[in-house]
Amino acid sequence: MMSITKLLAGLCLTALSFTSSAEETFKVCADPLNPPYSSKQQDGFENKIAGLFAKELGQKLEYTWFPQRIGFIRNTLNAPVNDKEVDSKEFKCDVVMNVPDGSDMTLTTAPYYRSTYVLLIAKGRGWDDITDTKQLVLMPLQRQEKLQIAMFDRSPGTTWMQKNGLLDQGIPYQSMSGDDENNIAMQLDKDLKAKKIDMVILWGPLAGYIMSQSPKNSYTMIPMPSSPGIPFEFSMAMGVRNGDKARKALLDKLIQSKTKEIRQIIEEYGIPLLEIPKATKNKDDDD
Repeated sequence: MMSITKLLAGLCLTALSFTSSAEETFKVCADPLNPPYSSKQQDGFENKIAGLFAKELGQKLEYTWFPQRIGFIRNTLNAPVNDKEVDSKEFKCDVVMNVPDGSDMTLTTAPYYRSTYVLLIAKGRGWDDITDTKQLVLMPLQRQEKLQIAMFDRSPGTTWMQKNGLLDQGIPYQSMSGDDENNIAMQLDKDLKAKKIDMVILWGPLAGYIMSQSPKNSYTMIPMPSSPGIPFEFSMAMGVRNGDKARKALLDKLIQSKTKEIRQIIEEYGIPLLEIPKATKNKDDDD
């Protein structure tokens, strides 16, 4: 005889399946030029995971494209299809595939991957002996002055450089440049190849993209160690509109059931992955 627990689990799964089948499209908000995350060619890892989920739900995959910069959530996830209808409940898209776990901008799912910032060093530039970030801080001043390190606004890497007296060796970049021909990873790839910079403290997925654009062993990748006040490791989730608990529950179920496939997709992009710690309680769980 079926146990009460199994019966309830089956009913919950049926309810989630009914929720998914009630909609014909899996509507994703994404940047049209943001490798390795997403592109209009749908060759980013976000695109691949969105395709996996849409197929699992038997839905058509649909995108709303908008550059990943200030105003992204307002112009996509929270934007009604008809902005003239004050009480419109139909939105341009329903899912952001990659947001920080616990983001206040959206209701977040369970995290589906965790990565870290890394020190990415171009080989053959005189820095091949660097195997630990501490070596940048402890090297003789005469050598240290030759460093060319890309740094970003609002980045833990810049905070780390400031703390360790390396700001003078930093070459500034904007994390949201507004360039419609290059995202930041594409620009860094070009500038590293042109020898405008020799190294960069960079978020893992972006570092993975840069490494994929050059022959194997062109770079050394050193994970940045977190320290009090300067975390470098972060878990990433998917985001839905605040209050959209049914969609969050559906995505959580998919993340759990497709863990292996999701990891395989992400690993194809050379992204350094870490174990996801036990999830913290979501801000809307008690509502």
